[in-house]
Amino acid sequence: MKPSTTNIARGDGNIAAGKTKEVAGKVVNSPKLQAKGAVQQVAGEFQKAVGKAQKSQGT
Repeated sequence: MKPSTTNIARGDGNIAAGKTKEVAGKVVNSPKLQAKGAVQQVAGEFQKAVGKAQKSQGT
C-alpha cells in the first residue's frame, strides 16, 4: 500500500476512534475521555491531510 493511502486510512480510523471516545466520554460523564477523543480526531484529520498531500505529489 502506498504511504498516502495508508495515511488516509489511518487518519479515517483515528477520526472514528476519536468520535467513539468522545461519545463514550459524554455517556459516562468523563471530560478527560471527551478531550482525548477530540484530540484523536484532530490528529486523524491531520494524518488524513498528510495522506492527501502525498497523494497529490504522487507518493
